[in-house]
Formats: sequence, structure tokens, C-alpha cells
Amino acid sequence: MATISSSIISSTTYLHLHSSSKPFKTHSQTSLKISNVRQQQPTRLFCVAEETVVTTVDPTSEAARRLYVGNIPRTTNNDELQKVFEEHGSIEKVEVMYDKWSGRSRRFGFVTMKTVDDANAAIEKLNGTDIGGRKIKVNVTEKPLNGVTSTLAQSEETPFVDSPYKLYVGNLAKTVTSDSLKSFFADKGNVLGAKVSRVPGTSKSSGFGFVSFSSEEEVEAAISSFNDAVLEGQKIRVNKA
Repeated sequence: MATISSSIISSTTYLHLHSSSKPFKTHSQTSLKISNVRQQQPTRLFCVAEETVVTTVDPTSEAARRLYVGNIPRTTNNDELQKVFEEHGSIEKVEVMYDKWSGRSRRFGFVTMKTVDDANAAIEKLNGTDIGGRKIKVNVTEKPLNGVTSTLAQSEETPFVDSPYKLYVGNLAKTVTSDSLKSFFADKGNVLGAKVSRVPGTSKSSGFGFVSFSSEEEVEAAISSFNDAVLEGQKIRVNKA
């Protein structure tokens, strides 16, 4: 009697084979009779499903009118930022971003204009201009990625652990990730967490991030060692957040 080496795969049925040619039963009570079975190699089947997601963004939506404003002075508040932008169109909302631990400005914010034309006008007139001695960056926040891609990008990086002892790291190369940022600063103390900021709704780096430590001494040591240091081809700026 020939030996059966092939694998029969089923979600509910398992075959019990005997060395004789007697009938045998499956778990579904089906009677079969096997004879003259040739020896053959197991067969493996692979099934790949591919889904294409097409995302469209309404050009009149908030995402198309919401502007990122970077490198603003730390003293600039919502009212002052609004005065700068309202000269170039109607404003719906202004929000300067603040650190939740220190209460200090994170030196960037968002301005939502009432129309796309107002947003484009503000970019044309204000991007690269000087506010309080700092050259600001103004651009439209990018359209959202589909949910699968966005979730995957976030899951690839270690969650950020915040603390009162934190650094702002600016002028980051677009290739720097949260994990590589953490590794770079790990030589100067106990790094609790590191985070590269992303343009809202996308995986694109905003060009800055934060690194948290366990003590003030470690923060001072990191500033002394890494301010103006080169990380992935770009000279970074490091100061207290």
C-alpha cells in the first residue's frame, strides 16, 4: 500500500487515513475510499488581497483652508498672530500651540482662513516674512492620508513619554524618526521619550520634535552637547521646551 504524504487542508474537515484500503470517515461523516494514491509533494496555496483606497478632499473644507505657521516668536499669542493674518483675508480660527507642562509657546500655530483664496493670499504674502526677528513658515496643512497608512506610520514609532524636563529640537531632517531622535540623545542621559512632530493628518515631518529627560541636569547637558550638532545631514537647534 502506498504512503499518503499530501496535506489536505480544510477549515472544518480532517481526514483520518489508515494503512489499509478500508473506508474511513471525516468529521463531517462523509465516507470515502482511497486506492492507488501516488506519493506527491505538499501543495501550498497563497492568497493575496489588495485594496485600493482613493481619498478625495473637498477644496472648500477646513483642511484646505488651515495654515501651519512655524518658527513664530515664543511671545506671540493668538491675538497678535491674528492681527498679522487678518490683513490678508478673513480669519475663522487662530491657535498658537503651547506645551502642556511648561505652558510655554511651542513656536508654531495654526490659522484657519474663511476661504481658500484667503489662505493662498496669506501664504503668498507671509511665508518667509519676519515676525519679531524670526522668519516664519506658512503653508497649507497637507490632505489626510487614508486611515490604514496613517495608523501604520504612527504604530512604527515608540509612544512618547512626557515629563517636565523637555527639549525642543528644531531644523530636523525629514528622514529623522522619533526612534532615531531618541537614540541620538541617549548618550547624554536617561531619555524618557522622543517625538518628531508630524503635519496633522499626514506622516510628513514638521521639521521639529521633543525629547524628554528625567532631570534638569540631563536637559542642560544635552543642550550643551547637541545644540548646532549635525543629525542626518542637518545642523539642529536645541533649547528648553
